[in-house]
Amino acid sequence: MVKEKRFIYAGMLGGLSLVLSLLVHFPLIPQAPFLLYDPGDVPILIASFKFGPGLGVMLTAVVAALFAVITGEGGPWGILMHFLATGSYVFLAGWLYRKQRTAQRAILGLIVAPLLMTVVMVFANLVVTPIYLGVPRNVVWGMLLPAIIPFNLLKGAINGAMTFLLYKRMSVFLESSLPEKVRSEV
Repeated sequence: MVKEKRFIYAGMLGGLSLVLSLLVHFPLIPQAPFLLYDPGDVPILIASFKFGPGLGVMLTAVVAALFAVITGEGGPWGILMHFLATGSYVFLAGWLYRKQRTAQRAILGLIVAPLLMTVVMVFANLVVTPIYLGVPRNVVWGMLLPAIIPFNLLKGAINGAMTFLLYKRMSVFLESSLPEKVRSEV
């Protein structure tokens, strides 16, 4: 029963992530209006902090696939890019926090993980975007500094700040609704 409760709450956070991704999205970088920010990573980050990085990565895969199926956007390449970006972020942030559950460790994770995500997305864009969009690699290379790098850093910073502000409240809510046996295990 303990694991089932965790999966139920994780599923609810995954559902919230999907809804946020579908309903709230806007460009952050004027030079790249096709790079849309959405706060969908925040519930997945909260799940990764609360239930561990493995569950965060699993939710990332499910949400990325469902988003592509529902919207018809991105296809397999979009799923891959979403998974690489969010997955690298939630794994590292969740793993660092899991090692030591303190505010300082959460802040460290929410600072370092967006840097990893940005590096991952630089390489992913250089490899995948020419295939996905059919553009030469030098076009993508030219977009790194004015668009791709700032977008990922900004997205990571916004999602990290929102997660930091919301995590404790969400954690208390989740713990208060879990049976005592489950609370002691999460």
